[in-house]
Amino acid sequence: MYMSESNITTISIPRPLADKLKKRIAGTGFNSVSSYVTYILRQVISGSEMDKRKEAFSEEDERKVKDRLRGLGYLD
Repeated sequence: MYMSESNITTISIPRPLADKLKKRIAGTGFNSVSSYVTYILRQVISGSEMDKRKEAFSEEDERKVKDRLRGLGYLD
C-alpha cells in the first residue's frame, strides 16, 4: 500500500529500542523498522477494537440468547 507523504508522520522512539527492532526484523519481510512498528501498532489497535466489541454484549443480551437457546433445546 502506497501512502503519500501527507499521510505519514514521524514518531520518535529511543535508539536502543530501534536497534533491537532492527535486529528483530532481520531476515523477515519487513524492510524497515518503521514498517514493523506500523504493523505492530495496527495489531494493537485491532486487538483493542475487538475487546470493545466483546464488551458490547451486555449481561441482558447474554441472558436473552441463553433463554432462546434453552427454548430451542440447545441448553438444559
